[in-house]
Amino acid sequence: MPRVRELEVFRLTLPYGRRPESILVRLTDHGGMTGWGEVVEPGLDKAWATLEESLAPALIGVDWEHPDDLATVSCGGSAADMACWDLWARMRGVPLAHALGGSRTSLMATVRIGGDRSLESLVAKVNRQVCGGYAHVTMDVHPGWDIEPVRAVRNAFPGLAMSVDAQAAYTSAEALVALDSYDITVIERPFPTGDPVVHAALQDQVSAAVALEIGSDAELAMHITARSARALLLRPSRFASLSEVRRAHDRAMAAGWEIACCGGQGTGLARAATVAVAAMPGCTLPCDVTQPPRSAQIVNPPVGASGGVVAVPLTQPGLGHTVDEDRLRRLATTSFAV
Repeated sequence: MPRVRELEVFRLTLPYGRRPESILVRLTDHGGMTGWGEVVEPGLDKAWATLEESLAPALIGVDWEHPDDLATVSCGGSAADMACWDLWARMRGVPLAHALGGSRTSLMATVRIGGDRSLESLVAKVNRQVCGGYAHVTMDVHPGWDIEPVRAVRNAFPGLAMSVDAQAAYTSAEALVALDSYDITVIERPFPTGDPVVHAALQDQVSAAVALEIGSDAELAMHITARSARALLLRPSRFASLSEVRRAHDRAMAAGWEIACCGGQGTGLARAATVAVAAMPGCTLPCDVTQPPRSAQIVNPPVGASGGVVAVPLTQPGLGHTVDEDRLRRLATTSFAV
């Protein structure tokens, strides 16, 4: 039975892009075994305050059989919840993927392709990813940058599996409906998720699966009832616990929705949890764990795709990765221990 004797929390500034921040949690039980969790932007100030003021002290010395036993304690603390799952799985000698009900040994990955300065440059960018082994790409689109770039990529790569991510930038379905003629498999986040009617109207007009990024079971149930979409973008960091992630997976799978897991920010720990979630049976769409660069991670081995495939770590318990603690402490801007 786990009992946490020490909890350490670190806030890090990460060495890539616009230098985002991340919070890491390490739990240590009385036998010296550790579990790690991570939460990434946004909302870190609130997460830090919750950990410091109430969550960390409440976890110390509590006996528990399963991470679900701590639901009332760790509510709102996704990093602490992930650390509890990691510790629990390590103590039982099982990979986190198996603990969550997953069975896949590898995952097909998608690579995200942002907008570019020209169609020629865009096609060259896609070509580099295809030559690197990716068989699926997800193109970012927005009003004014949609039909022409998708047509250019489709003409250059007739057999390439392709999705588009609209990032909730559209108010009209016209251009998105036009994209359907280019053999798009998924249209991600076409509109803000609050209106199920507009999503359902788009789904009725296209053969591609409309995919919504949803962060609560109640919201998912509403969209399933309204037949707003046929796919779920499952981002574990949007949920308070991995148990809630699993419930969303189960609800979407029972409704016949496809699922794509995404979440590539942070130091590598949150990405490792995304890989574990993506091993669950309903996650049939390519997963997105391609960013940030491997050099920015503090976990060994780094988490990411090789040749368009992501390995699910099944020979190591828990998250399946070790933390470079020396680098962690160099990157940490502040920390505390309980």
